[in-house]
Amino acid sequence: MRRLVWVVVGATVGVVVVRKLSQQAEIFSPQGLARQLGGLGEAVRAFGEEIRAGMDAREQELRSALALDASEPNGHAGLDVEAATRLARDPNSSWRDGN
Repeated sequence: MRRLVWVVVGATVGVVVVRKLSQQAEIFSPQGLARQLGGLGEAVRAFGEEIRAGMDAREQELRSALALDASEPNGHAGLDVEAATRLARDPNSSWRDGN
C-alpha cells in the first residue's frame, strides 16, 4: 500500500513538473515572445503619451506664470527686461513684484 501511495505522489509531481515546463517553453516560443513584445510596445507608447501630456501641462503652467500669452501694458507679451532681471536675481520672487 505504501508503494502505491509513492507511485501516485511521483506521478502527480511528474505531471505538475511537465505542465510547468511546457508553460515556460510556451513563453519562450516565437509566438510567446511576440505576445510579450507586443505588450511591451503598448506600455512604451502609453508611457510616451503620459510624458507628452505632462510636458504640455507644465508648459501651459509656465506660460501662464510668465504671462507669455497675455499682452502687457507696454504692448509686448511676456516679461519685460526689468522683470526678467529681478527674476534672475531672486527666482523666489514673483515677476509681478516691483521690488
